[in-house]
Amino acid sequence: MTIRLRAHHLLCLLTYVGRGYTPAFVAHYERVVARLNAGEEAILVEGPDEICAPMLEGGHHCLKPRIAARDAQALAALSALTGNELVAGAKVPLTTASVARLRAAFAAGTIRRACEACQWSPLCSDVAASGFTAARFTGG
Repeated sequence: MTIRLRAHHLLCLLTYVGRGYTPAFVAHYERVVARLNAGEEAILVEGPDEICAPMLEGGHHCLKPRIAARDAQALAALSALTGNELVAGAKVPLTTASVARLRAAFAAGTIRRACEACQWSPLCSDVAASGFTAARFTGG
């Protein structure tokens, strides 16, 4: 199978340490991370993705235009980093080496513009400052 990911969630994955909006959200996120760590392929999508799935009922923020703008910022940063224009439908290799490259750029702040208004940004900064040691996503 293929895991559908919106662009800003590629950034979120880098610092995911098992915290989230609700216990159900965290349990679902853990399953997505396990699948990615096992080498399942990821494909970029516009709008809600595998990570958003538990939050879609009740009009959660994942449907709001500001989140789509966050995706656009993340996509631009990731495209600049990789040297390839990434678009919806693009497959994203998430190997150990590519995750290490993404984390280096994240720690340097070069791909974090999309994170500026995110409520989780301070936690992500702490995870990056600790060398991502507690992060659950390792790449497949």
